[in-house]
Amino acid sequence: MLVDSHCHLDIMDKQYSLEAVAAYVEQAKANDVAYMQCVSINMQDFPKILDIANRFDNVFASVGVHPNDRIEPEVTQEELVKCAADENVIAIGETGLDYFRSSGDLEWQRERFRTHIAAAREAKKPLIIHIRDAYDDAIKVMEQENAADIGGVVHCFTGNVEDAKQVIDLNFHIGISGIVTFNSAADIKEVAATIPEHRLLIETDSPFLAPVPHRGKPNVPAYVRYVAQYIAQLRDEPLEKVAAYTTNNFFNLFPAKR
Repeated sequence: MLVDSHCHLDIMDKQYSLEAVAAYVEQAKANDVAYMQCVSINMQDFPKILDIANRFDNVFASVGVHPNDRIEPEVTQEELVKCAADENVIAIGETGLDYFRSSGDLEWQRERFRTHIAAAREAKKPLIIHIRDAYDDAIKVMEQENAADIGGVVHCFTGNVEDAKQVIDLNFHIGISGIVTFNSAADIKEVAATIPEHRLLIETDSPFLAPVPHRGKPNVPAYVRYVAQYIAQLRDEPLEKVAAYTTNNFFNLFPAKR
């Protein structure tokens, strides 16, 4: 059994429909992907994500605003905590810092990140963190705001071994996506091969970042199997072992019901 710890079922297609979501869920089940987490990137689509989680007992939700989404007014700690009260909302995020897609004075990103961390601590639900080209500042904010008290996952990890060590020392897991299968991903391969098994999660981030052999095409939760298979090869472990501990890690981290 596998878990896709990070996907976006609400934006898989240009035209959203519950029928399409159901098809993706069934395709995932056929590939031994028994559970998936549909992750929020903005507040206006959160009701749709919560509806998906309420309709499908193997799909869980999160609530948060992606770091690149510039909005007015800003989301508040109170809004996030209120949304997180639903039992099917198992995390706060995705949140974090992204200096690749945003430029200029990014203090607004750092303030929003702090708001999400505070909300997670109040709601007592883990964080889903997105970091791109911003590991030093992200680690600093996480330390300042005591993110280790609640923990979570740095999803779609793109750092190096030293970055991974700092993340793990802060009580966070590492989420490995299909990027690990790319020829250019030497640092991510090293991280996936060497980090402690109890800190490893797998994901698709679908509809983005399809793994080899589907690179360049739309990604789907079923393809988390390719991520697990590749990591099993890197770690010289049976696929069944990787599937077992990444699944256990997911349910140990998030307040989700099997």
